[in-house]
Amino acid sequence: MSKQHIHIGVEDSERGFERFTEAWHKAEDGESGQTEIHLNFEDFSMLASVLTPKRLELMKMLRQNGPFSVRALSKKLERDYKNVHVDASALEEVDLIQRTKEGLLVAPWDVIDAHVRLVA
Repeated sequence: MSKQHIHIGVEDSERGFERFTEAWHKAEDGESGQTEIHLNFEDFSMLASVLTPKRLELMKMLRQNGPFSVRALSKKLERDYKNVHVDASALEEVDLIQRTKEGLLVAPWDVIDAHVRLVA
């Protein structure tokens, strides 16, 4: 069974488009490779605003012990319900966590690779 893997980083839209185009051409040529999933941000400050330490802790808790409702997750994390709800919503918005058909939160990724180039 293959692990669910996502690449997170800072990448300009031009490079993202190039990667998409390369994948498209490979698919047209019948080359079947492993699907790559990328979540890229325009700059480091945007990435850091989404992947805060509390949100990383939330994802880790879901990955290790989930699925949870927001209320159960807030109790497990010993955090205020409203703050956990805000964090979960932000992570859902970028698809780093998802809801089951029962409405519980899950972290679908086994591996998250984060790459940040600090010097241009």
